[in-house]
Amino acid sequence: MVRTCPTVGRKVPGPRMIFGAVVAALLVAVGGCAAEVPAPTPNAATAKTCRSLVSALPQIVDQQRHREVEPASDFTAAWGHPAITLACGVTKPAGMNAASKCWEVNGVGWYAEERDSDIRYTTLGRTALVQVTVPNKYTPQANALVDLAAPIKSQVPVVRTCV
Repeated sequence: MVRTCPTVGRKVPGPRMIFGAVVAALLVAVGGCAAEVPAPTPNAATAKTCRSLVSALPQIVDQQRHREVEPASDFTAAWGHPAITLACGVTKPAGMNAASKCWEVNGVGWYAEERDSDIRYTTLGRTALVQVTVPNKYTPQANALVDLAAPIKSQVPVVRTCV
């Protein structure tokens, strides 16, 4: 709503316009924030693989657009709000071992950890461990893995298949 100020004859913003501007500014501020993803520190061979993977990742994952990551890293990526995150060259999760259940999605084996607000998936049987965290907002969470399968298969060599 714009109204004319009777004493000076110029237009001044009304309360609705001010409220709308404040809300819009907050949405831009919150929406423009980078996703926080801890940066892994892989060895040299794994780092080369991870750089190749990150450069091959899609701009859209589970219908969510790519977004900036903080701290900036060659080994991480994120999509959407809340962020679906990927980190390549991570260390093995504490619960993951040779007997861990392997879930295959489009030819990529995954170890899954259900947590309070998300599911964290870690690749199994690849030369580099890739971890994808999908917030519970996205259901089913495995949809994100479908979009990430092709670049992982093409850039991260398989050591053993999911059994």
